Amino acid sequence: MVTKKSAAKTNQDAVGQGGELHQFGHAELTTNHGVPISDNQNSLRFGARGPTLLEDFVLREKIFHFDHERIPERIVHARGTGAHGYFECTHAIPELTQACVFQKEGHRVPVFCRFSTVAGSKGSKDTPRDVRGFAVKFYTEQGNWDLVGNNMPVFFIQDAIKFPDLIHAVKPEADRGFPQAASAHDTFWDFVSLMPESLHTVMWLMSDRALPRSFRMMQGFGVHTFRFVNAKGKSHFVKFHWKPKQGLQSTLWDEAVKISGADSDYLRRDLYEAIQSEAFPEWELGVQVFDQEWADKQDYDVLDATKLIPEESVPVSIVGRMVLDRYPDNFFAETEQVAFLPSNIIPGIDFTDDPLLQGRLFSYLDTQKSRLGTANFHQIPINAPRCPFSNMQRDGMMQTQVPKGRATYEPNSLDEAGESAGPRAQSHGFRSLPSTVDDGAKLRVRAESFADHYSQARLFYRSQTEVEQEHLIAGLVFELSKVQLNHVRVRVLSHLRVIDEELAKRAAQGLGLDLPVAAKPAREPVDMPPSKALSILAQKTPIAGRMLGILVTDGADTGLLEMLLTGAQEAGVAVKLIAPQVGGVTLSDGTRLAADEKIAGAPSVLFDAVALLLTQEQASKLCNNKAAVDFVADAYGHLKAIGHNGAAQPLLDRAGVSVDKGVFVIKTGDDLLGKVASRFWERRHQVDGMA
Repeated sequence: MVTKKSAAKTNQDAVGQGGELHQFGHAELTTNHGVPISDNQNSLRFGARGPTLLEDFVLREKIFHFDHERIPERIVHARGTGAHGYFECTHAIPELTQACVFQKEGHRVPVFCRFSTVAGSKGSKDTPRDVRGFAVKFYTEQGNWDLVGNNMPVFFIQDAIKFPDLIHAVKPEADRGFPQAASAHDTFWDFVSLMPESLHTVMWLMSDRALPRSFRMMQGFGVHTFRFVNAKGKSHFVKFHWKPKQGLQSTLWDEAVKISGADSDYLRRDLYEAIQSEAFPEWELGVQVFDQEWADKQDYDVLDATKLIPEESVPVSIVGRMVLDRYPDNFFAETEQVAFLPSNIIPGIDFTDDPLLQGRLFSYLDTQKSRLGTANFHQIPINAPRCPFSNMQRDGMMQTQVPKGRATYEPNSLDEAGESAGPRAQSHGFRSLPSTVDDGAKLRVRAESFADHYSQARLFYRSQTEVEQEHLIAGLVFELSKVQLNHVRVRVLSHLRVIDEELAKRAAQGLGLDLPVAAKPAREPVDMPPSKALSILAQKTPIAGRMLGILVTDGADTGLLEMLLTGAQEAGVAVKLIAPQVGGVTLSDGTRLAADEKIAGAPSVLFDAVALLLTQEQASKLCNNKAAVDFVADAYGHLKAIGHNGAAQPLLDRAGVSVDKGVFVIKTGDDLLGKVASRFWERRHQVDGMA
């Protein structure tokens, strides 16, 4: 006879016969409230084949949480990745600002940095032609400071009231829901062609700056003009710059297109792998500091977010460095939930009257409440300050703190009754810089000093090298070829004539259109001296942090491979071994070597340079392997260095490769490693597939 006691024991220990897998012996599995769970495989039923019971709180909690795992994605900057690290002051500037991060050399604070694309959804790709977000949260002892910027120093609009229009125009067209993550369509170009203030940023967007090789190899900018305020209350204007120690580098358009097919996560994977291999990305933080007197002498308004300050006019002074050395433990909890607010500033930093910045101060706070569902989003660990914080704000959805006492208001005199009176404002707390305005009238007008929309677009274009100008024009031609409204194309060309006549002529030729009458500017543009800082190719490019792809086959020379691997490690160059099969190859000395990638899954667009270590027999076999032929042909077409061991000649011939400075027999490791970050631009007119 079975007793109730034994029946209970039997049910507790029962394992069904439905093929479910129970795993025991691990850390204790519990509900969100800490209740231990005995079975994570089966719902509670009324009989083995009966209905599921509503009382199954384990099931309900699990499904409820799953149903709400996704939060609304960001309206813009939805697709991104991030990393933890630290900021270190390398040059103290207490004479300029009382901000705690700049008071002492060597002082460090934790940071979290998020990179992103602007236009695409969270499910789009890493490599579209787009502006990239570059946002840094400093966890300082005086609270969080969020420097929320982009990889371009200027923006499309001057006033925040136009931001919804801009984003509606660049997002997938409302009636058809495409194109995704692309500006090459009617509504975007219609908008910008009617908003000449956007033309400076359009030049950046059509340039190589919109196609970064890596998040690690792009600059960041605070975009707006801010203020530094020192302990005596003296103020200076300041622009913030992040300069990558890995150097600037971009992809070609053809590479970006092919990379998006080979690896839509290319940029986030690159950041992850760099950190995992301890090749920690690093940027220098620089500042351009100037006063009101200097600002008043310029032909442009320093509060205009569509303008930059040339480094030749105000040099960038390096004051610190940021190192990203830890990838998030959980993408959702940290990268997805991180909330950046331009309004997060600390004593020593203040706002200006930039009308785009002023609108952002409201918009971001409102957005985070919408995305994260609660006014208490600051209590999420990734957003919480690392210093103590206290105030009289209470309650709200998802409140995680347990405030004590009755002091939820001030002034109060509860301390006279022996109770806590709560926190109070302190004299050393944040104070806005006292300021006046020229005209106290309430007006909906735009300052006349914001009226020049062409001079800096001209400056940017004329600061590019010949190669970069070719790429910019190709970008314009491609995008405008996707525009179906001819009057929009014509209007854009009319603006290009004001920027630069040769630019407009070459764009019109690419489109097969006649040049229209030039647009009439609100203010005549002026010629500004070219700035080398605006050109990527004018900068020195380091080789550390680049990626070398080595194609190997059976019989490959062990000594040559070891020489390359050793040299790459010493130079800080990452290496991936590619073989016909991922199982690997047997080298000349009999060593069996596993491959990192199969040739069909690792096209050369993923690498900065390639090496071919083949036997002549294997090279001949690979001539019938389309992926191998494309591997070589694309590397050649994308102007990269191709080092080989001589025996690879049959494959080179099959891929149509001609000998030049970038195609050579490897004799020493330096032959190839010294060229790993180089493009051989003289080759560009001899190859197909150029962007």
